[in-house]
Amino acid sequence: MGLIILVLSFWGFSCQKDADVVDDTSGQTKTVSLLPDTGQSTSYTATKGEDADYLINPMSFTDNNNGTITDNFTGLMWQKTDGGEMAYESTASYVKALNLGGFNNWRLPTSHELFLINSYDNVNPALNTTYFTKTLAEYWWTSDLRADDAASLWVVNAGGGIGAHPKSETVSAGGSKKFHVRAVRNPIVVNVPAIHFIDNGNGTITDNYTGLIWQKIQSSNTMTWEESLVYAENLSLAGATDWRLPNVKELQSLNDEKLFKPSFNKTFFTNALSGNYWSSTTLVNATEKAWDINLDYGIVSYNAKTTKENALCVRGGIN
Repeated sequence: MGLIILVLSFWGFSCQKDADVVDDTSGQTKTVSLLPDTGQSTSYTATKGEDADYLINPMSFTDNNNGTITDNFTGLMWQKTDGGEMAYESTASYVKALNLGGFNNWRLPTSHELFLINSYDNVNPALNTTYFTKTLAEYWWTSDLRADDAASLWVVNAGGGIGAHPKSETVSAGGSKKFHVRAVRNPIVVNVPAIHFIDNGNGTITDNYTGLIWQKIQSSNTMTWEESLVYAENLSLAGATDWRLPNVKELQSLNDEKLFKPSFNKTFFTNALSGNYWSSTTLVNATEKAWDINLDYGIVSYNAKTTKENALCVRGGIN
């Protein structure tokens, strides 16, 4: 499989050094950036398969002591203290003029980049505040427009969710909510796989951007959160039994902001539905609820664990 050299990938991922990972179902070699873990370490059920049962690529940051934070998994460098509330129309000039840590090539993050710094053992903000300064932000801007509405932007909220909101909602645009900007930069050029997904021909799909292997056809039955954990843990597919319910970052990684109803790629996930899908991640300030994604547009929110939703299983992602 050919590789292309880019400064930004589909997600804008960078990595500090290339990692050759072999896809054990296709025999092909690729260079990928692994997804950092959610940071959720507390158990909320005796049922096997929740987020805390799988510590995969623990989150790791470095404070560079110059107003910047480096994510040691993605290689991205972040603004430690966000730039404050502003209208979306002001963000481009703000990041262009920003000179921080001796660098002037800052930009707005993509929705996937910004989502990956969330820490799901924390809330309001869902960030590791040892590294990222707590501010009054309720939301942070991304560079992604909603596919069918240019007046709405994808934003990450302080609670840990992500969705598209009208630009007019922020205080500086006449609204009542605080949308802040947090700039990012790519210190390193990254090799990006030329092909995003591979259908392995055995009921599984490999995501070359993350190294994860996904169940192609989800269960036809909706399930409660606990039932979904059991279903995933008991799944045997393509000769593998190490399937699990994805954590919220893994699940959101499949979302394509250019698509809607559904927002997963139906060329590969052929029975994806415009409905809710469970993650294995619990909402820490209301533990009777868990994080999910709605495939109308890809909004990440949460629901009562007793609700019946779709389950799509995953395996891999371990370095």
